Amino acid sequence: MIKILLIIVVLVFAALLALALSSRTGRAPGLTDGRLAPCPAKPNCVNSEYPADEAHYVAPLALESVAPGQAWQTLQKAIRDSGGEIVELTDNYLAARYRTALLGFTDDVEARLAADQGVIHLRSASRVGYGDMGVNRKRVERIRRLYEATP
Repeated sequence: MIKILLIIVVLVFAALLALALSSRTGRAPGLTDGRLAPCPAKPNCVNSEYPADEAHYVAPLALESVAPGQAWQTLQKAIRDSGGEIVELTDNYLAARYRTALLGFTDDVEARLAADQGVIHLRSASRVGYGDMGVNRKRVERIRRLYEATP
């Protein structure tokens, strides 16, 4: 019985490791028709671009009285301070990569500066798997707290 349990544990760990390694390839989806890509049907993604998709919706970051360029810089700092690595950056789009502590799964955070709307839209998604136990939503809320805490 112990041998069977040990074999099951090893197989589960091997499967998780294979998923983690496969998540290290690829990249964030980027913009689709000038917007962040919509979330797939899986619960491991959140996005502020599509408020009608209530299951995946998070509020965008407000620019408020801050100049768009300053807000964009503040967001970049919040992403770095929350453990993200910015891998693509333009005047109105950024993609960042996060790796989980356990096994090193890779998740993507994307942002789009919509100065005309007075917001920065956010998308956070896991590259592999189905559920994420709320990790992407928590990540966006941590970025939000860091962003809003900056004077």
